[in-house]
Amino acid sequence: MPAKSRILLILFFTFLRFSAFSQEIPIHFNHPGIYEFLDELSNQAVISINSAIKPYSAKQIYRYLIEAEQSKEKLSLRQQNDLSFYLKQYAIFSKGKQNPYTNGKGNLMARTNLNLGFLPYGLHYKDSAFTFSIRPIWGVRYYTGGSFDILHTWGGAEAWGFVGNFAIYGSLRDNYQTEILSFPSYFTQQEGGNYKINVQGRKGGDYSEMRGGVTYGWGWGSLGLVKDHIQWGTAYHGSTIFSGRNPSYPMITLRLNPIKWFELNYLHGWLVSEVIDSSRSYTTSNGDFRGVYRNKYIAANLLSFYPFRGVALSFGNSIIYSDTNIQPAMLIPIMFFKSLDHTISHGIQNHNSQMFIDLSIKRIKYLHLYTSLFIDEFSITRIGDPNRQNFLSFKGGARLSSWPIKNISLTAEYTRANPVTYKHYIDATTFETNRFNLGYYLRDNSDEIYLSMEFKPLRGLLIKSEYFVARHGNEYNYTDGNVAEKLPFMQSVTWKNTSYILTSRWEFIHDSWLLVSLTHSNIQGFEVDSKPALYYLDLYTSKPFQGDKTIITVGLNFGF
Repeated sequence: MPAKSRILLILFFTFLRFSAFSQEIPIHFNHPGIYEFLDELSNQAVISINSAIKPYSAKQIYRYLIEAEQSKEKLSLRQQNDLSFYLKQYAIFSKGKQNPYTNGKGNLMARTNLNLGFLPYGLHYKDSAFTFSIRPIWGVRYYTGGSFDILHTWGGAEAWGFVGNFAIYGSLRDNYQTEILSFPSYFTQQEGGNYKINVQGRKGGDYSEMRGGVTYGWGWGSLGLVKDHIQWGTAYHGSTIFSGRNPSYPMITLRLNPIKWFELNYLHGWLVSEVIDSSRSYTTSNGDFRGVYRNKYIAANLLSFYPFRGVALSFGNSIIYSDTNIQPAMLIPIMFFKSLDHTISHGIQNHNSQMFIDLSIKRIKYLHLYTSLFIDEFSITRIGDPNRQNFLSFKGGARLSSWPIKNISLTAEYTRANPVTYKHYIDATTFETNRFNLGYYLRDNSDEIYLSMEFKPLRGLLIKSEYFVARHGNEYNYTDGNVAEKLPFMQSVTWKNTSYILTSRWEFIHDSWLLVSLTHSNIQGFEVDSKPALYYLDLYTSKPFQGDKTIITVGLNFGF
């Protein structure tokens, strides 16, 4: 073998050795316990984390927990117990050769490398070369408001495994709801689904959510082909960039963090337009119509800079493009897509591009200040003009954690989305997939004030009170930018939700919760633009939740 080839082989295997066990398995952001705990540690300056980019990988979470253990003396007794609890769960992602669960409590069966148990529950295997885990998923939520009862059940399984730098994971959940809770037009943070209505004549709807992927990770980055949810933008009550409540879609993901002060996140995704392409649709020989949707894609990047510990400044942009094959230039991670589109779409209608900025500041111990900006269309000439507006959505807020009283967090957040933000005049390039908006759950021409207090007296126990007022204004059509820029913000209120919520949640074993919640809400519609109040109520809110209601929610789930 030539000397040059031997050198390349040595370098290749050296790279594999030092980057082994980079488990790029995303942990969904709907696992509330671990995400809330990491946020709490970050606000107390125990760890440094960028809360604008979710989900975190298992590798990231384990690294954060190890970092927190080195400052264990700074934590309250409850936080120390939480840390031990989560370290036990994520210890399987360590570089050790043994299964860490085999020697603990809660095992129904334990061997040298294999265990079946419930702390954490599931079947787990780990040796020096291979790690694997599988567990069932089951959950129920019961809503009662006196005059109505709603049942939401789900079940399935999830599994993951990794060999060296390669990881594979999958998660399947079948959902049934006796009342549809999250149609695309509803103003709710409930997970969206592609419903099958009244299957076999039973009330309500079913939907299935399959997530999964294959990833390759190394010490300072990862590459993946996944179908999953993402959430970009710092928020405690609905992100303004990518909210993640839409049905998942397939994407190529790239994360690069070569130096401490910089990180790049990129994705290229295949969206579902639900716009029929008449040129490719046809009628079969049996007389059945075979509809074919127009191609629709998204490319997005987020460049994050960490100039000081506790400060994360992120800039990014995205583009929705359609009616073409994959454009190779959109696969370049650091592109400014709007400028690129001016070349690709020269002489024809441009595609739909966006920009965003996120700033998270945790320089003052216990205090988290943050702001997030989604820019759909922007012109400097509109600034200062009272008769014209840029198409943007803004969020700003603050959270105070464990000060002056330990284990208590206070949050205040304000969001405003100007008219026609997130909208587009071409159906195939809207900021949507399966008709679900990718961004803020209230969409355009809306605002919200959100306040909360969280108390965690014991390991795994959360008592949370919330208050928010959310409003939506006139439902404008976006047909011409010169007209849209002059549309007034909230000229009339079409829908309003005033809610008080008290929730108690207990994570009794890993990723498994008991929940009881009491909600008093007043969700109103108003007669606007020659449409009755009931029109807006039915458009934006599931019927049982309309009006002045007190609702009790009880839940139990294994897995989120």
